[in-house]
Amino acid sequence: MTRSERIRWLLWLLIGGPIAVFSVWAMVDNARLYLLTLLNGLTLAALYFIVASGFTLVFGLMRNVNLAHGSLYLLGGYVAFTIAEQTGWWILALAGGFLAAAIAGLLIQVLILRHMQGQDLRQTMVTIGLSIVIADILLWIFTGQVHQMEAPEWLQGPIRDIPVIRAYSAYRLSLLGFGIAIGVFLWWLLNRTKVGAMIRAGVDDRAMLAAAGINVNLVFAVTFMLGAGLAGIGGVIGAVELSMVPGEDTRLLLASLVVVIVGGMGSVVGAAIGAVILGLAETYGLAYAPTYSVVFTFVILVLVLAFRPRGIMGKAA
Repeated sequence: MTRSERIRWLLWLLIGGPIAVFSVWAMVDNARLYLLTLLNGLTLAALYFIVASGFTLVFGLMRNVNLAHGSLYLLGGYVAFTIAEQTGWWILALAGGFLAAAIAGLLIQVLILRHMQGQDLRQTMVTIGLSIVIADILLWIFTGQVHQMEAPEWLQGPIRDIPVIRAYSAYRLSLLGFGIAIGVFLWWLLNRTKVGAMIRAGVDDRAMLAAAGINVNLVFAVTFMLGAGLAGIGGVIGAVELSMVPGEDTRLLLASLVVVIVGGMGSVVGAAIGAVILGLAETYGLAYAPTYSVVFTFVILVLVLAFRPRGIMGKAA
């Protein structure tokens, strides 16, 4: 057995052992609480993945530092809330939240970030400023009150007669379907289509792609627009599940950063893995050790950065 294999087995023992022992104890002590927390963690992970998948496209794949991503989440949620209030159509609100965030993201990319390609520090400072401005404008328009959308009629109420759990929110359970559908779509787009091949080629060698007659600026603008739109979709979902309130933008931005770092930059599968790890760590921490729940996120980051600096699914540049 090589040294790397021994280290891998040691890590599995040190991490997997305590998790296995905790799971057995929790199931024996209160199986319903354990399974409810598991479902809550997975559904929260689905929301994190939807938002972080857009961040993966923009930051992990295109290498554009957009720290206004959380504000785009908030923008999508508020726009969707307004549309739902006026029309009562949840699907229309979902489309409106996506388009609002996508258009805002497109403007950020075309007017600002396109002129700062490769200048990470400038991108960071400018997008932090944009994030503050967007958040303050939304605060001015919608005030600091809590806004919450209703779930669509066909997803209202609980699903009953589930073994052990007995009942669970239909809308919250549907988040797993949303997350899986978006994940499969992004994987197919990036790995099985010409558009995905152009995006990956443009990231690796922008000059080569331009020499092949491809409009690189258009490819990057569409990619950025899609990533921003995913933040908007996350905002619509969050407006129902978590409510919209000032400060949610920062929380979701930090969650997206953690997901991308843990999962690996530019990897949709890695983003899914990172989202599941973060979602489960947060929910189990709040359920079983609320005083120390925040510590678990930092422990995960330390372990990943120590043993997998590029993330779980990250690859060498």
